[in-house]
Amino acid sequence: MTSSEIFPTPDSGSPSTTTGAAAGPGVFELGGTVTIPRLGFGAMQLPGRWSGPAGDTAKAVAVARRAVELGARYIDTAAFYFSPTHRANDLLREALFPYPPDVTIATKVGPLRDETGEMYAEARPDQLRGEVERNLEDLGVDTLDLVHLRVGRLSGGVAEPIGERFAVLAALREEGLIRQLGVSNVTSGQLAEARSIAPVAAVQNRFGVLDQADAALVDECADAGIAYMPFFALGGGHTDLSEQNLRKVSERHGATVHQVAIAWGLARSPSIVQIPGTASLAHLEENMAAGRLVLDEDDMALLGRRG
Repeated sequence: MTSSEIFPTPDSGSPSTTTGAAAGPGVFELGGTVTIPRLGFGAMQLPGRWSGPAGDTAKAVAVARRAVELGARYIDTAAFYFSPTHRANDLLREALFPYPPDVTIATKVGPLRDETGEMYAEARPDQLRGEVERNLEDLGVDTLDLVHLRVGRLSGGVAEPIGERFAVLAALREEGLIRQLGVSNVTSGQLAEARSIAPVAAVQNRFGVLDQADAALVDECADAGIAYMPFFALGGGHTDLSEQNLRKVSERHGATVHQVAIAWGLARSPSIVQIPGTASLAHLEENMAAGRLVLDEDDMALLGRRG
């Protein structure tokens, strides 16, 4: 059986939240070489909570498979996404290996996390090869499609030089262990530093309809043809999505606030590739349906630009 038989091309029929004809999330040319839909899937929640409760293998595998069935062709993961009982990379391998040829799996390296869950340090340049090799082994591949250098652990971006560490990943790319490079949790200056060393295909920073502090970098990425992949786009990290105008737009479209948050990002910039994560099949269906929710000028004006 081929991967296309396991993961058929998604039905183009209208989801319950469709607004407008032939709506869809559109595509992005990642690094100018790989076409991906602008609505992907984040695997962070698949293992369960980092400090418990335990994840459910069968449910996690079903969610990953269903994400691909629904059209997700970009999956975001990391070796440091794990709970006491499950690891995101292991779950993706069980669910999708051998991976469909049109699916791009991106990972990230940088933060070091011990088995208790504590993120205790950032990898030194001499440790990054080992982190890349760990992702290769866990996912069962010879080459990683895209690797982000994650800066600042889980805290906000830290304005420190990243060139030495990024250069290690660039060298691994030259060896053929990595196809494309990205950066995560970075400032504009750090992005410029990375780009002076090697091409950057993607930036993964915090950004969402109610947390738009990174707006200038979003626009910078659009101008440079770099994908911008928000984390916490659905209000994670203690961002409350109950804001009045957001609720007004969701009620106008008969959608959820999470769907509006996804659709807003897709409308906000052609460089944005949304990667919402979940371990719930119902929430996954909701998230993927948001790709066909079209916000008009009135909606965007009501939601505004902050930052």
